[in-house]
Amino acid sequence: MPEAETRTLTSTPALLASLDPLLREWLPRQRWFAGKGRPVTGFSLVAATELLPAAGPPDGRSDRPGLLHVLVRAHQPAVPAPGAPELPGDCYQLLIGVREALPPRLAPALIGHVRQGPLTGRTVYDALYDTRPAEVVLEALRSRARVGGLRFERDPGQEIRTGLAPRLMTGEQSNSSVVYGDTFILKVLRRIVPGVNPDLELPLALARAGCPRVPAPTGWMVADLAGETWVLGVLQPYVQGAADGWELALRELAKGEDFTGEARELGRATAEVHTALARALPTVTLGRSHLEQLVAGMAERLEQAVHAVPALLPYAPGLRSAYTALGALAAEGRTWTAQRVHGDLHLGQCLRSPTGRWSLIDFEGEPARPLAERRLPQPAARDVAGMLRSFDYAEHAADAPPPGWAAACRAAFCTGYARAGGVDPRTDPVLLRACETDKAVYEVVYEARHRPDWLSVPMSAVRRLAAPEPV
Repeated sequence: MPEAETRTLTSTPALLASLDPLLREWLPRQRWFAGKGRPVTGFSLVAATELLPAAGPPDGRSDRPGLLHVLVRAHQPAVPAPGAPELPGDCYQLLIGVREALPPRLAPALIGHVRQGPLTGRTVYDALYDTRPAEVVLEALRSRARVGGLRFERDPGQEIRTGLAPRLMTGEQSNSSVVYGDTFILKVLRRIVPGVNPDLELPLALARAGCPRVPAPTGWMVADLAGETWVLGVLQPYVQGAADGWELALRELAKGEDFTGEARELGRATAEVHTALARALPTVTLGRSHLEQLVAGMAERLEQAVHAVPALLPYAPGLRSAYTALGALAAEGRTWTAQRVHGDLHLGQCLRSPTGRWSLIDFEGEPARPLAERRLPQPAARDVAGMLRSFDYAEHAADAPPPGWAAACRAAFCTGYARAGGVDPRTDPVLLRACETDKAVYEVVYEARHRPDWLSVPMSAVRRLAAPEPV
């Protein structure tokens, strides 16, 4: 990246003022915006860096886009009510393209037309839709560029070729991804927090451990701000022709085909990743005090969920019994091993290559949970519970699923896990029920806030898990 094309914007109140009215309209409409349902009351600029010249007088050369890398904090009230206290605000990563006029092919990327400030008269848009800005990011990774507070790193053992055509993938919810020539995929994190992000940390650890079930990071983007490192994106090899587990499961359901073989292989892949993580990173023994904290966290999340979704109230005693049963075992002296886990495992986080081999991706964890919590060692049953819940989701998404489809897949997954990991999750039913209950409660809150039409799926699990003898 030529030095003349890079400049850090160190004093940018005018820039933020010019973007503010546009971002208030555009940002809440993005699928990855986490604060839906609450108005944006303002923004504060965390950092802004010019990667391609964006200012200067208009010259009619609309084919030469500018590119701004912006970290902005959106301020919102705690609840959607007048006079409610404001939250500190989530920080979002934006790659903003700047053009004199937007060509029709980029119409879906439009943010708006700037009417004040240093970009007056120009059009700004989501630059990930545009070829030239996306190429600039890949070139920065290839050349290990440093631009202001931005740092682009790569694995010296992996080559990044030039001339790889970019294309933005659609359909993601919490982040954005760009594929380069069917060779690499760049995951651009949207909601940014300082600290070690497990989406980079764990794949790097698994690569060092020689685990082939997770694509090894080729490069990564970070920002060094105020003495802290913020992970911005991760570049990994792209598995050409791969299908994610969710798409594959729905496809097989639509055809009435059996999926237990794939579920068994998914269990094997999950166990291999867990084994490699336990080998690469420290594990801990969960005794009574640790379990009391774990159970208290589950119970607190249940209370918050009941407050947010009153439909949970009739089932709260039954759900709480799953946690108290786990606490009772701990009080009797039972211990468990905890380790680093995926943290948000479901069918959509798994890829099957054309050869039939399964890989696990997206180790960010549940984005709604604090980073420190996502990096804590957890019982491996947490990931198992996430996948078991995902089979239920797939069955409910099908028009006419075969009877017992999810139950058969759940059993097959556990069988595959036991064959590769040596331990069948079903032999510890109290722990598994507690983890699955905690996951279902999380899903109820998520669906109520973001996808009300899907609320019946976790509520069905809630009814099952709250029964005196859950099945």
